[in-house]
Amino acid sequence: MTDQYLSHFGPDIAAFVQQQQAVGWPYVTSQQKLAAFDRFCVKYYPEERCMTRSLVMHWAERRPEEHVNTLIRRITPLRQFAKYLNGQGIAAYVIPSGIPAKGIRYVPHIYTASELTAFFHALDQCAYDPHSPTRHWVIPVMFRVLYCCGLRISEVARLTIDDVDLTTGTLMIRQSKGHKDRRVMLALDVLELCRTYHQQVGRCWPTRTAFFPNHRGQHYSHSGLDYTFHMCWNRAGIGPVSGNPPRMQDFRHSFAVHRLNQWVQEKKDLSAYLPYLTMYLGHEHLTETDYYLHLVPEFFPVLTDAIEARFGALIPAVTS
Repeated sequence: MTDQYLSHFGPDIAAFVQQQQAVGWPYVTSQQKLAAFDRFCVKYYPEERCMTRSLVMHWAERRPEEHVNTLIRRITPLRQFAKYLNGQGIAAYVIPSGIPAKGIRYVPHIYTASELTAFFHALDQCAYDPHSPTRHWVIPVMFRVLYCCGLRISEVARLTIDDVDLTTGTLMIRQSKGHKDRRVMLALDVLELCRTYHQQVGRCWPTRTAFFPNHRGQHYSHSGLDYTFHMCWNRAGIGPVSGNPPRMQDFRHSFAVHRLNQWVQEKKDLSAYLPYLTMYLGHEHLTETDYYLHLVPEFFPVLTDAIEARFGALIPAVTS
């Protein structure tokens, strides 16, 4: 691992990442940020052997048009690394808490029924590619599982053959956010789709490990899926959308909002049903799921009626 780091901090970065992974943290994304920091040091501070304030704060400068959340994800691993160095008796400047300011919660794009129909139709038109002979089968099913199961992108991309039980219709999601495993049930129509897909792809990749293999028979990368998503979205010709531009992770948000919307329309008791959705999505706290309530338009009249029924007597009527 040390070989991929070229700055004077390389050996310590490698040791730090190894420590994080040894205690059970995947630390993949953070490792990538530290590798970028290593390249930054090679370029701007090739002779520096100490993490000084000037070096660290140079890295922490917000780049043009960089979102504050992106900046937070970029400097957090460095703050952790500096604390590790101090713990090893190596002086290192730690970026103070509060730099940058608190992150901004991104408002996701919630797909409409017509947008989903157009997008999945575009996926189904994916042509055969001799350089990736199963891509025209993989992509349509993979994105359907992503949306229909409300999975994170990494969760669907990392699925292995052993994780998908096509007899019981369950997915085993391993070591996801919070480093917990969970089981996710497939709807019957999605299960049948996966069974047919598995037989088709199995003819080309009979010994594959990845349930959704790329052109090498390995797991898809985030960047590869993101490229495919935007290509198919543009091909669908959906046109301008309201709010923020659609992203792959918005399929998960849309799943949650659509499910809550259905429960509201069915007059379900959300206080009883929300914990199930929390477990299904792999949220650690119920508050993470509560966030989606404000994205459900149909929820507001239900909330208003509930408040009126419970507290209406406390507010005197206005008379003319």
